[in-house]
Amino acid sequence: MLTIHVAEASPETAVLVDGALVAAVGPYEDLAAVRPEARVRNWPGILTPGLLNPFGPELLEGMYHPDPREAAGFGTEPIPGERAQRIFRADPARRGASARRGVQRLLAHGTVAIAGELRGAAAVDAVRRAGLAIARRPERLPGPPSFSPTPLVLLPGLVPGGPARFAVFDVPDRAGLVRLGASTCVATVLGGRLVFRRQ
Repeated sequence: MLTIHVAEASPETAVLVDGALVAAVGPYEDLAAVRPEARVRNWPGILTPGLLNPFGPELLEGMYHPDPREAAGFGTEPIPGERAQRIFRADPARRGASARRGVQRLLAHGTVAIAGELRGAAAVDAVRRAGLAIARRPERLPGPPSFSPTPLVLLPGLVPGGPARFAVFDVPDRAGLVRLGASTCVATVLGGRLVFRRQ
């Protein structure tokens, strides 16, 4: 199925998606004229190639991501450090569910690729199932582990024939994204699939 994704503040970089691939990138009017049968998804903000988060192991294996039903005992925010490792040692089966929830947090921050060597099967499986790309880790890491690291690392621009992998942020421009951070993500697409949409 053909789908055109267009964001209000960046209509000149609309994306025509055909299955798992980018069919074309360009002004929305041009894409709609060439493929009028395509379904259109309108988004606020800007459409970007998505973010690389270099802290894959730290976020997916070094933190415990509580189930919402565990809020009374663990809260709702990720638990880092030794406390997370104690939780995993007490119940190793928690690793898989925690990694899957961690991946969902990454997707909710416009992450389409991660870097860093994942050592556990649970995290590797969660990343593979989601369709996140694996990239080379930068030599210098940007500050402490975060779902919205500073500075943000945008991937190279989308190209026809490349993977349909991108994110949309509800900001007026890239400067706004840098200022407000990755929590402004409203949609993330991996392999042509809408894997996150802010309600």
